This record gives sequence, structure tokens and C-alpha cells, in this order.
Amino acid sequence: MKRLWLIFAQAVTVALGVIFVIATLKPQWLQQSRWRQAPVAETAREIALPPAPPAPAASVMRTGFAQAARAAAPAVVSITASKAPSRAARRGHENGFPFNFPFGPPRGMPQQGLGSGVIISGDGVLLTNNHVVDGASDIEVQLTDGRQARAELIGTDPDTDLAVLKISLPGLPAIPLGDAASLQVGDAVLAIGNPFNVGQTVTSGIVSALGRNQLGINTFENFIQTDAAINPGNSGGALVDADGRLVGINTAIFSRSGGSLGIGFAIPVDVARQVATAILKDGSVARGYIGVQTRELTPELAEALNLGDAKGVLIGGVENDAPAAKAGIKPGDVLIRVGDRSITSPAELLASVAALKPKSQVDVGVQRNGKTLNFQLAVAQRPRRPQPLAADE
Repeated sequence: MKRLWLIFAQAVTVALGVIFVIATLKPQWLQQSRWRQAPVAETAREIALPPAPPAPAASVMRTGFAQAARAAAPAVVSITASKAPSRAARRGHENGFPFNFPFGPPRGMPQQGLGSGVIISGDGVLLTNNHVVDGASDIEVQLTDGRQARAELIGTDPDTDLAVLKISLPGLPAIPLGDAASLQVGDAVLAIGNPFNVGQTVTSGIVSALGRNQLGINTFENFIQTDAAINPGNSGGALVDADGRLVGINTAIFSRSGGSLGIGFAIPVDVARQVATAILKDGSVARGYIGVQTRELTPELAEALNLGDAKGVLIGGVENDAPAAKAGIKPGDVLIRVGDRSITSPAELLASVAALKPKSQVDVGVQRNGKTLNFQLAVAQRPRRPQPLAADE
């Protein structure tokens, strides 16, 4: 037994000696076995990825405007307006017009205009721009769900560049109407439409300015200006607030290239609602008219005409047989008041007179030769003109 114990002790001593010598002279030999196990450990660390995060609960608030876009987008449609060719153009085409027109079809050939529209009621009433459907013989509407329908033109109002259409389809989505009067500069807005016919597109921006006028776009101008990208094809589409409510109808852009430069204009929904209500009720919008042509009364003009410190608008002309002429208003008079409202600019006069009901009576104040005179006018209905005359009332 002692002998076996002696042999075991000697063997352990020799083994420890060998390990000591190897650790001193060739330490890499001892590290080799651990190195061979390293890849397994590293591989284990590489594939031990953290688990995927749980899906957010429905109550978790998200940043962005996805909810507003989902609420508004189904009610925004694409509009294709076709204009029939004239009889002469059809004869010319039959007599050998080429099939391809590198620079567009000859004048009078069939043309198609592309735009957008907004469904404002579940029975199929749509708002769009007048210039989208002006002169169209056929109007096709396509919804975001792929359905198509031919639209009936209920009426137009060129003075505000608005038109009302109607389609007949079941289960139509309608956009909720907002309040443009509550908008403030800096509020977030979305522009939804069909730019360049690429399909429905949503762009975001802010309200850049309110009450923009004297742009020469429409007769009656009170635009919402926004930097949300608006491009050709967006006309008639929706400008919505952060809650997805309609606050404007996209109408025009300021552009030198044809694309968006960050200056777009929309008709406030309050104006669009009034126009749509009048068209649906009466077929047209009736506005007041007194028949005067005006100029802004600048200090320089007042001094040149010896008008002193008169405030108002200068009457440059009076139409024959118009209410103003019948009442006795003359060119050179300074109009200072319509009803209870003071007038300081042609834009104010235009809005004040347009708000009057045709066949009503209104008291108008003017200054003539330093004296204030009052005239009673029988308001007429504003005639429809092929071209807007912003300074003509």
C-alpha cells in the first residue's frame, strides 16, 4: 500500500513539474484549448439577440399625423375632367391629324384635366375647384378604394373658384368639417390630393399666413397660405388640420417651375361651406352689386386730388343704370361706408357689397367736395363675368 501511494505521489509531482515548465517556457500551449472553446462562446453571444419588443398598446400615443391622414384621406378623390372637341377639330382629326402629338394635341382636340375633390356629405356631394371642371363635358371621380363614378355638376362659382359635384355610390366616406376661423399661423396642416396623377399623396406643413388677398387669382380672395407641398393635380383637394378635419380647399401655388416652392393657397372651409350651401339650395351664389369701379386712395393720390385727409376708396367709374348711378354717386366721390361698416380699401368694399342680399336696401356714405353725403341704394345681383374684376363693384 505504501508503495502504491509513493508511486501516485511521484506521478503527481512529475505532472506538476511538467505543467510548471510548460507554463514557463510555452504558455501558448496551455491557452490553446481555451482558445478552441472561444468561438463557441462568441457564437453564443452573437446569436443571443434581445427579444423583439412587444407591440404597442392601442392607447400608446404616436407622433406624426397618421391618425389625421386616416380620418381624411378616404374622402379625398381624384377627378378627371374631359372636354369634348369642337366639330371643326373632329373634322381635322378625321382628315389626317397625326396620332402622336409631341407638344400636346392641337387646339380643340379632346383634352383631359386632372384634379382632386373632397366628399363633404355621405350622399355624395363633393367640393372641388371650378378651374378643374370648367368646360368639362364628362367628369369621372375615383375613390381611394378603387371605385369610380361619373359626377354630376351641380353648380359653380367662378368668383371663388369653387364647384359642387355629386356622385351616386353606396357607403361613401365624408370628411368632417373644421373651423378655418380658429386657425393660427404655425398650426400644422396636411395637404391631400393627387399631384401629377401619381396617386393620392399626403404632405405636411404649417399655416404660413391667413387672409391672403390681392393675388389676382380669384375675385374674392381670403386664402390660407401654407408650405405643405401642393403641386398640379392637388387643385380641389383637402387641406386638413391635425385632427383630420377639413379647413380648406387647395387651389393655387406660387411657382416659377410648375412645382411646389412652399407657397400654396387654400380657400377657407367657411367660404366653401357658404358657397356649397347656396349652390345646393339655389343653383348659384347670389351676391350684392352696386356698380362702381374703385381705386385705393393713397396719401399721394388724395393730395393730388385735393381730398385732404379723406379715408375710404376712390370711385373711379360708375356703370350706367347700376344702383350707384341711380342713387347719384359720381366718379371722384370717396366711398367711406357701406351700411354700418367703414370702408378703407377696395377689398373691404368688395367683401361688404358681396355680402349684401340682392334686392335689399343699403345706406352708403361718401365724401364729395369735403362734405359727407348719404345715399340709399337698391342692391342688385352681381353679374357673372368671364374674367374676375377685383376692383369692380
